Amino acid sequence: MKKQKKRMWFGIIVGIIGILCISVFAFINQPSFGRLPQGARLERIKRSPHYHDGQFNNLHPTQMMTSDEGRFGAMLSFLFRKTENLRPENAVPVIKTDLHKLKRDENVLIWFGHSSYFIQIDGKRFLVDPVFCMASPVSFVNKPFKGTDVYKPEDMPDIDYLVITHDHWDHLDYRTVKSLKDRVGKVICGLGVGEHFEYWGYGKDQLVELDWHEDATLENGFAVHCLPTRHFSGRGLKANQTLWASFLIETPSQKIYMAGDGGYDSHFEEIGKRFPDIDLAILENGQYNEGWKYIHLLPSDMAKAAKDLDAKRVMTVHHSKYALAKHPWDEPLMNEKQMQKQDSLNMLIPEIGEVVPL
Repeated sequence: MKKQKKRMWFGIIVGIIGILCISVFAFINQPSFGRLPQGARLERIKRSPHYHDGQFNNLHPTQMMTSDEGRFGAMLSFLFRKTENLRPENAVPVIKTDLHKLKRDENVLIWFGHSSYFIQIDGKRFLVDPVFCMASPVSFVNKPFKGTDVYKPEDMPDIDYLVITHDHWDHLDYRTVKSLKDRVGKVICGLGVGEHFEYWGYGKDQLVELDWHEDATLENGFAVHCLPTRHFSGRGLKANQTLWASFLIETPSQKIYMAGDGGYDSHFEEIGKRFPDIDLAILENGQYNEGWKYIHLLPSDMAKAAKDLDAKRVMTVHHSKYALAKHPWDEPLMNEKQMQKQDSLNMLIPEIGEVVPL
């Protein structure tokens, strides 16, 4: 009898483990997770000077987790440690602008919260890191703050250039880019990210897929420069198989730098020297923590990065929609005001949805 009971329990445990394995396999093989680079794209990646030891690497050695807790401890702390004012009690002020009514000759920027924003400049439309549906693999994680979830894919006009700085869920939203597919001209992204887009039905001819320090002429008077940042990438179990990047867009009238996510490093000064007279620099501000201080821009480094770039105007993003770190939700707003007052920087500080003239 004892042997039979042991066999029965062993069978039940094996069955449960099997079901869990099948469930996890099915979950991570959903289309929203994208696809790892393969074929000719993978061969191109392997030739990149920034790819070695089976993955992309930052310019300088970068420790992901810098707290004594380690990655698992930091995760537990993030999940269970309570932080006062982590999310706003009331709805965040938002302006619902009808983008379809914008005239093509208007030079404007509209921020949608977190890192999503729209730029219309010299007759062309750029949409950067749009997340209008889900910022995580499951709907109950990374829920937007009350009042911020007002823009949807259908609110976007036809887009000439969709810019994706990296493939994390809070920057590359499967449902959003699928919804926009037939209204996007070209996709500008880092090396390897194009694999997700091809998997999701975009054509190869739509992709402008670049390595750091590669440039592309978009059309007459418009160019894009793919530049470094200090971060990481990945949507599933395997990290750093696609490139994270910052981009500088040159138009007939302006230079606009999009920093993407990433901590402070020498690249800010190098970019400022290579591209003098940047008209607008859009920097990360939010979701930072001392426990991962090298991969997100800390408040103490924001003004330093802005001064390295020597941009005429500065705007910050990566805040005011999601709580992905343990700082108070409105701390990034105070960071902006401090940069304006204490560091004498010319800051753009719009509300979500506000039309900002460029």
